[in-house]
Amino acid sequence: MGTQKKIKVLIAKPGLDGHDRGAKVVSLALKDAGMEVIYSGLHRTIDQIVNIAIQEDVDVIGLSIMTGAHIPITQRLFQKIREKGIGNKTVFVGGVIPSRDIPKLKEMGVSGVFPGGTPLAETIKFLQSTMLKR
Repeated sequence: MGTQKKIKVLIAKPGLDGHDRGAKVVSLALKDAGMEVIYSGLHRTIDQIVNIAIQEDVDVIGLSIMTGAHIPITQRLFQKIREKGIGNKTVFVGGVIPSRDIPKLKEMGVSGVFPGGTPLAETIKFLQSTMLKR
């Protein structure tokens, strides 16, 4: 029986957003589902997030954004991902995300969007199925 590689996920808190309870709950749920999770801590810049993703060689970058700045933050993230040549990373976004912004995030390249209140099982299933397709 071969051993399957664990999905490695970075959960990041960009900018001045100080609300990290959701990020910590998602991190724990992903760990409980057998994934390896790195939590960035609060107040990370996009440069720091991308550098952590590179250093830790993660498969997935998850942004937790509660400030309403999800569009510009995600745009900067994808710009930096392109600059660093790590476009093979799956990106998902969670937090306070109005439904009207979901299509825009997906156009940018976000694979999954999980507004507050999304069941944890949905996020887990999304990551597992997304990584199986790779």
